[in-house]
Amino acid sequence: MESSQHQRRGGSVPRSPSQTPRSNDKSVRDLRSGDSNSSSKHDKDKGVNVQVILRCRPLSADEMRIHTPVVISCNENRREVCAVQNIANKQIDRTFLFDKVFGPSSQQKELFELAVSPIVNEVLQGYNCTIFAYGQTGTGKTYTMEGGARKKNGEFPSDAGAIPRAVKQIFDILEAQNAEYNMKVTFLELYNEEIADLLAPEETPKFIDDKSKKPIALMEDGKGGVFVRGLEEELVTTANEIYKILEKGSAKRRTAETLLNKQSSRSHSIFSITIHIKECTPEGEEMIKCGKLNLVDLAGSENISRSGAREGRAREAGEINKSLLTLGRVINALVEHSGHVPYRDSKLTRLLRDSLGGKTKTCIIATISPSIHCLEETLSTLDYAHRAKNIRNKPEINQKMMKSALMKDLYSEIDRLRQEVYAAREKNGIYIPRDRYLLEEAEKKAMAEKIERMELVSESKEKQITELQELYNSQQLLTADLSDKLEKTEKKLGQTENALFDLEDKHRQANATIKEKEFLISNLLKSEKALVGHAFELRAELENAASDVSDLFAKIERKDKIEDGNKALIQRFQSQLTQQLEILHKTVAASVTQQEQQLKDMEEDMQSFVSTKSEATEELRGRLGKLKDTYGSGIRALDNIALKLDGNSKSTFGDLNSEVSKHSRDLEDLLKELLLKLMLYLMTFKVVFTIKKRS
Repeated sequence: MESSQHQRRGGSVPRSPSQTPRSNDKSVRDLRSGDSNSSSKHDKDKGVNVQVILRCRPLSADEMRIHTPVVISCNENRREVCAVQNIANKQIDRTFLFDKVFGPSSQQKELFELAVSPIVNEVLQGYNCTIFAYGQTGTGKTYTMEGGARKKNGEFPSDAGAIPRAVKQIFDILEAQNAEYNMKVTFLELYNEEIADLLAPEETPKFIDDKSKKPIALMEDGKGGVFVRGLEEELVTTANEIYKILEKGSAKRRTAETLLNKQSSRSHSIFSITIHIKECTPEGEEMIKCGKLNLVDLAGSENISRSGAREGRAREAGEINKSLLTLGRVINALVEHSGHVPYRDSKLTRLLRDSLGGKTKTCIIATISPSIHCLEETLSTLDYAHRAKNIRNKPEINQKMMKSALMKDLYSEIDRLRQEVYAAREKNGIYIPRDRYLLEEAEKKAMAEKIERMELVSESKEKQITELQELYNSQQLLTADLSDKLEKTEKKLGQTENALFDLEDKHRQANATIKEKEFLISNLLKSEKALVGHAFELRAELENAASDVSDLFAKIERKDKIEDGNKALIQRFQSQLTQQLEILHKTVAASVTQQEQQLKDMEEDMQSFVSTKSEATEELRGRLGKLKDTYGSGIRALDNIALKLDGNSKSTFGDLNSEVSKHSRDLEDLLKELLLKLMLYLMTFKVVFTIKKRS
């Protein structure tokens, strides 16, 4: 294990930040590879938007205990954040769209895998990348970046933040690739616009009270970037070493308790990891690839009255808000493509210059609170984060260097350091007292700040001169336009004088015409009075007609309503009639078929009935003939008997007469009954025959 670590350490040698390879370095341009050249050109031409991620923390225990209303809702699938605001008793919903959104229930692992892990992979490909957390104090910036718990018993904590997870991923990938690499880290703090090195060794007690100890200056590298002079760099070989460095530096950070956060960060911190990886070209030539990851934890903006900051804490909050306000102005200037971007107004923006509008891939993690008490700061954070989405960086891969060239530069630096050590040991250099040295350093620092202020004044003056030059040019153009207008006006004046003489002649003619018109007008007035009288009469008639018309319209409206009702009734009747007709049609069809069947059955019955009745009629006729014969013979027999008995006795005759009359009545009743039955049979036959004929 020690031999492999020694081999990785020997793969490359650490360099200072000012010696990090850049695309415009002459020695690097001569040694760049073809692949990196094509990819850098592609990124430069295309440009990449800054990635903005929104994370909303859950309600704290105190907020849940007092039932604090929630005014923020997160839709992770649609990547939207909705804020509810009441203005003048009106609810206004504002929706913001981001690259990724993590709600109150999101976990550290989920945020890292979806947002931070791809950026770590790009660092290993040779890009410079920056991740920084931005938001109000107490919304979880430090928790997101560093996490809540430390590593215990060799186990990786579940709530570890982006920094330890990024370190673990870097070492896992490098170990899996079995690559030769070199890694160094820096950790600085920006407190009250003063830079402090969190990895610097502790000073001896006699120098603790010296405010001028180990001055750290922010310098321009002459290539559009900045670097921190005198910043300690720690060479690391394992993830545990970085965890210890991170814990050591975090313990030195300035924190304080406020009403919004029990451990509020009072300073900005930047943790940087620089990786040099050795690669071999197909020709067998060794190249060095460099990538840098900046992890920034900004101090939170806060409302001083709400956070309860007093005296020194209030001044700290003022400095924090001032630097964050400058950051907001830089974001606005970059989004609006302003000619002047105020990077120099704050050391924070100078440190983040390459991350905002430069050649670095940048990811902003905006943290907010869902509580209604923080709505104002939350909306401000959402506005700034939403505007930051429109910033476009032009990331470029750090150009690869040949190992021989890098070693040559490092050997020259070692020689320079040896000469300095030799001069210090032999006392043959230039030496000055410590107080004078510190005084000169303070004067240099004041002079550098003065130069910066003068450069700012110079830039503003140049801007004013440019504006004045533009104003002078516009005034010259305006003067030329006015001269042309004056000449045109003089010409128009001569034309106007000629027209005036013509108008005077026309005026005299007009006076004569006016007198004539006055006479006509007087006559017209008389006619007008008469017309007015007629007009009043017509007006009265028109009013009556108007009332009649209004009544007529009312009647028409009633008629229209009635007609509409009738139309509705007709429509309903038509629908009902159609239904009834359909039912009747079906019923008639069924009835017709039934009647046809009944007629067939009746025809068969009538045929059988007629045949039966004809036989009965013939039989009846025979019986009638027999009855007639019997009646005739009876009559004749009775006549004979009457004649015979006529002489016997009158009493006997009377009895016989009554008996005969009785027999006669019975016979007549029998004949009538037979005739009625015969008539009934005949009528039935006639009806059946008629029905059959009609069908």
